[in-house]
Amino acid sequence: MSFATTPDQDALVEVAREFGRKRLAPFYRQREREGAFDRATLREMGELGFFGVEVPQVHGGLGLDCLSAGLVLEALCESDYNVGQLSVTVSLAATVLARHGDTSVVGPWLAGMVAGEILPAIALTEPGGGSDAANLVLRARRDGDAYVLDGEKTSTTFATQAGFAIVWARTGAAGARGISAFLVPLDLPGIRSGVFEDIGGRATGRGWLHLDGVRVPASHRLGAEGEGFVQVMQGFDYSRALIGLQCLAVARQSLEETWASAAERTSFGSPLTAHQGVSFPLAEAETHVHACRLMCLQTLWLKDQGLPHTTEAAMCKWWGPKLAFEVVQTCLLVNGHGAYSTAMPYEQRLRDVLGLQIGDGTAQIMKLVIARQKAGRRATTP
Repeated sequence: MSFATTPDQDALVEVAREFGRKRLAPFYRQREREGAFDRATLREMGELGFFGVEVPQVHGGLGLDCLSAGLVLEALCESDYNVGQLSVTVSLAATVLARHGDTSVVGPWLAGMVAGEILPAIALTEPGGGSDAANLVLRARRDGDAYVLDGEKTSTTFATQAGFAIVWARTGAAGARGISAFLVPLDLPGIRSGVFEDIGGRATGRGWLHLDGVRVPASHRLGAEGEGFVQVMQGFDYSRALIGLQCLAVARQSLEETWASAAERTSFGSPLTAHQGVSFPLAEAETHVHACRLMCLQTLWLKDQGLPHTTEAAMCKWWGPKLAFEVVQTCLLVNGHGAYSTAMPYEQRLRDVLGLQIGDGTAQIMKLVIARQKAGRRATTP
């Protein structure tokens, strides 16, 4: 078992980290104020290959392994958590499109995402569904060579910035087996969208989509009818590990800054780090972040090997965001009154990472996934 990264991985990560320091970190707060991404910056990222690192080269990606994609994501998120959210969404969308879509249909959309020209949206959650992802109401009705979609999606990241959405809709009977997925360009007639006033993650523009009689060509269906739920669950097994790294990158950066600032500041004639009340909580945070990060990297390695990783992915998703929130809060408190203002990045980081304790699967759902993997569905069903 090797824990070493390759020279090629190290070089790519360093390019991403340096780009983040120069082009992302200085504008982290500005993107929050504007509530959107700067498209020129996204195109720069596309040119450098930061989107869809694992996407096959035939679709414009680098064609690397998922572990490399996770390392690049981590490097970028040190500077801007929300840009990382876009990277995760691109990876999830690309996984679904490349595996289940008609190449002639999904090819241009894949290439646009990888180039940083097109933003994707994942339209799964509905107002009355929440964590019950199999209980969808939005319906897709077959009409000749097209499907007609009617219904509403909520908690959709990039709702007003995206060029297309992968929309999961009911095409059959109740339950998971009646769900299908569609690539839906968001400029089609009958689509309206809006943005929520969230406390964090504002650059990503979480919002809603309303589809009223939207006609989508049958060629835009991803896979066979009734396979949509399995597709998204398989995709989540990948994105959940990425989300863990996304959040932990913020925690690691906060710790690095806090160790440095605490060593420079003095209290009662000694550096703050000489006081165990300061250094011990930071040491504990370092230990927990290190352990969780290794689990996320192992999960990506398992995926690259074609091995089961559903349990590990769920562990990454519930622990990573929770741990990151706790660590950033600890760093804010250690930095004192100055960190309680917007002059330092901790308050924004705190608000941002909080969102992924809800989105993309709550901690309760992740723990249920783990329990079912260990004890079986029948033994964990009330």
